[in-house]
Amino acid sequence: MTADLGRRVLEFDEVEHQWISMPDGVRLAARIWLPRKSVPVPAILEYIPYRKRDMVRARDERNHPRFASNGYACLRVDMRGSGDSEGHMPDMYSDDELADARHVIDWIAAQPWCNGKVGMFGTSWGGTASMQAAVKAPRALKAVIANCATTDRFEDDIHWMGGCLLTDSFEWGATLPAILAAPPDAATVGPGWKEMWRKRLQGLSFPLSAWISHETRGAYWRHGAVKFSTDDRSCPILAIGGWADRYSNSVIGLVEARPDLCHGIVGPWGHHYPDHGEPGPAMSFQDVALTWWDHWLKDAPMPKWPQLRLWQRAFDVPADRIAMRAGRWIATDPSETHATESAFYPGKDGLSWRAGPGTRHSVPTDTQHGACAGDTGYFGRIGGLPLDQSLDDARALCFDTESLESEILLVGHAEFCCGIVRDMAQAQLVCRLCEVDPNGRSNLVTRQVANLQRDVTLDGDARFAPGQIAHLCFRFPSTAYRFSKGNRIRLCIAASYWPLVWPAPFQASMQVDTGGARLALPCPSDVSPVADMPPPGHLPPDPSWESTAEGPLCRETGEMANGGIFHLWRQPWSTTRFPELGLSFSSTTEMKCTTSTKDHAVQRCAVSVVYEIERPDGTARIESSLFGRTEPDGMSVALELDALWNGEVVAERSWLHGHKA
Repeated sequence: MTADLGRRVLEFDEVEHQWISMPDGVRLAARIWLPRKSVPVPAILEYIPYRKRDMVRARDERNHPRFASNGYACLRVDMRGSGDSEGHMPDMYSDDELADARHVIDWIAAQPWCNGKVGMFGTSWGGTASMQAAVKAPRALKAVIANCATTDRFEDDIHWMGGCLLTDSFEWGATLPAILAAPPDAATVGPGWKEMWRKRLQGLSFPLSAWISHETRGAYWRHGAVKFSTDDRSCPILAIGGWADRYSNSVIGLVEARPDLCHGIVGPWGHHYPDHGEPGPAMSFQDVALTWWDHWLKDAPMPKWPQLRLWQRAFDVPADRIAMRAGRWIATDPSETHATESAFYPGKDGLSWRAGPGTRHSVPTDTQHGACAGDTGYFGRIGGLPLDQSLDDARALCFDTESLESEILLVGHAEFCCGIVRDMAQAQLVCRLCEVDPNGRSNLVTRQVANLQRDVTLDGDARFAPGQIAHLCFRFPSTAYRFSKGNRIRLCIAASYWPLVWPAPFQASMQVDTGGARLALPCPSDVSPVADMPPPGHLPPDPSWESTAEGPLCRETGEMANGGIFHLWRQPWSTTRFPELGLSFSSTTEMKCTTSTKDHAVQRCAVSVVYEIERPDGTARIESSLFGRTEPDGMSVALELDALWNGEVVAERSWLHGHKA
């Protein structure tokens, strides 16, 4: 195969399927791109469970051929229990998964086409797996790139936030079993594919039950969380994120903890590789990655990169979808600078530059607060950005500044400290930081939620006395933002955030005590504008696939006949076809959350995921349906999964978490 991918023309060979044996006999499946010239060469590994043969085949072909054309051996490996690989996956980041990554790296380094130097990269799960491999790294692993990845599985992942359960957990709880239930391909693994599939379906797990059950940041969530292995990181990490994706919170912390090893880039986009980043401006991930690989794997000179390059947002008119964000690229080096801060004090007159006498303010209990929240950005869907926050602001306790006389810069973690008085231990508190223009449009800057029952470590329970002041500090996720002259800063406080956050079972009565309360907006002293990042190119130049969809992503909110409120989004049926393989991968997902306007303790969440894989030998279809509910007597979640081949049922699986279906 010959490819012209921008820098120069090189020939490479493509190995569609290669077995890699693990010490316990399980074989992992790899797709490999090998340069024909100048071997042995450094190698680059991407290690994920997202089906190399079909599900993310198109995405793989944006990255690996480009790297191979620049003199790297490239491998895409399916994790055990997924895609074309053997074995069983009981949960994310199992001991076998972490050990397999190291064995794969050792196997790569020992191949005759590898010179012993290996890099590793990935997005989301793959980025997190890369950082995990960088902890006490194998000798051959010289550098990693982690895109849209997390260092803190409990606080900055898809499951929990501030000790509060995210409804994203339910979507992922229905999606992951569906991915793992899809069959290996006969064209790659051979005639034993169906027996492999049956064993996989028999061993299929329901990890959502564990995600819900582990309500504090204990050993379960610390396992695989590299935030707690700072001193054991032993190879360079380039961390990349996007402000529209909450995983971006890990980037600044990673660089601050190990500036000797880590560089960071955070753009405006969501949960994507940045060359397909939206909101834009997007960035050529491949060019940035090659600069990184050329230095660490080929000993090329390292350019004078700042430790952190961040897209500093500015006010945008809020919308479900924004093609290009307002703002600019800035640079800072957290290891060499001290942060200054702008401080504001809430009180009866709003947010002031000076502290005033303490006052108490009731926190509204409107269960519709959160209707303007948008998505969390985890799944890389287009759109779903936070809407105009004005309606949610009206459902919250708000403190506003006067119109700003000059711009205010925020880079890092804003922090709000106050006193809270409440009547029960179990309660939620939500803080949003917004910018409001003269027309009254409210633009979300950052947000945080807290389960007030938990202490600051999220490991245990906080002390509580009814009616007594409890001091609380909200540390918002990191961001970079410029508040404009003439606009106002608004701090909003509420008691729930449906449908992003699963509500507390009972509605607490709460007051904010502003005695000693303070909002701090930090900004490093060395922040400076930098040149734009390289724009993305068109990759690959001659795609092997064609994609169609039955319409745009749909989002709806409305009232139900029984007086409740529903929030729904639907990803329409979409198909990616690979004509040369006679293969197509189709999918659709729908999520609907409802809540009662009469009873705060009654919530429902339903998720439907369907995958269909058409191959020359037949058609596989996976149907996964999840239903979660909370009533005054507790929560339950049920999952039904059907696997079909040519319309006939191969397996029916069901799981239940909680006391009733």
